[in-house]
Amino acid sequence: MIKVENLTKSYGTIEALRGVSFEVGAGEIVGLLGPNGAGKSTTIKILTGCLHPDEGSVTIDELDVLTHPREVQARLGYLSENTPLYPNLSVQSYLKLMADIREIPEGERPRLLSEAIYATGMSDYRTRLISQLSKGLRQRTGLAQAILHKPKLLILDEPTVGLDPTQIVEIRHLIKRLAEHSTILFSSHILSEVEALCDRVIIIINGQVRADARLDELSATSNTILVLGEAAPQVETTLGAINTVNGVESFTTREGFPAYRVNSERDIASDVYETAKAHQWALRELRRDVQTLETVFNQLATTD
Repeated sequence: MIKVENLTKSYGTIEALRGVSFEVGAGEIVGLLGPNGAGKSTTIKILTGCLHPDEGSVTIDELDVLTHPREVQARLGYLSENTPLYPNLSVQSYLKLMADIREIPEGERPRLLSEAIYATGMSDYRTRLISQLSKGLRQRTGLAQAILHKPKLLILDEPTVGLDPTQIVEIRHLIKRLAEHSTILFSSHILSEVEALCDRVIIIINGQVRADARLDELSATSNTILVLGEAAPQVETTLGAINTVNGVESFTTREGFPAYRVNSERDIASDVYETAKAHQWALRELRRDVQTLETVFNQLATTD
């Protein structure tokens, strides 16, 4: 659905993008992450045809964005961080205006308007002025205009910014429903939101792609967690003697059991098990260690 190759973009002496490349397949939900100033917004502006890169190419649904911007824009729905709404219009009037702008055929408008309003849960607010809506309802209105024409691709820039926890959950459920029919690329600073919604993440730092992987691949490590039912002597020393072990960290679980993180560059769970068995330790749990998206993101953000 999206193919980005070697995008570069500079603003004067500032390099916003430096050789950015990635692909997004049809039906995926992909999170675009990065600290402020990393190049996320520039990437989204180029994808939507609002900005030209200095070099590189972008194709969406096999159409070149630079040479066929109108055709590409007809295939995508876009919710910007600050959706331009018209406060003096009702929700229904605003969506009718968007239908005019998108040149949706007259015969299809009633059905598409009804479907967009229903999908975003705005049925009870269709006659309400946008100026009278809460932040969450305005976000839903923005989403309604983004999906009005049944786009193949949805690009959402910070779709939950400024929302309270209840509104965030509502928008999250809505995005999941929309993913049944559209490919979704969305940018967010809320890492837990990305973990809850995405199949895959692309992390851009200093204008370059630093990670592009499925969440389960990013979270996987070769380290092993060992939890014992009771304390045992010389556990750290014994584990540290296993071949390829780089270090052993001890900690206590929430339930109060002694635990150890065995660091290694390869999977040594079987070696740890055999060691625990040989020393007759009271084995309670043995598992592969995982790291959170926040941990991965912070590691990349603080590494040159």
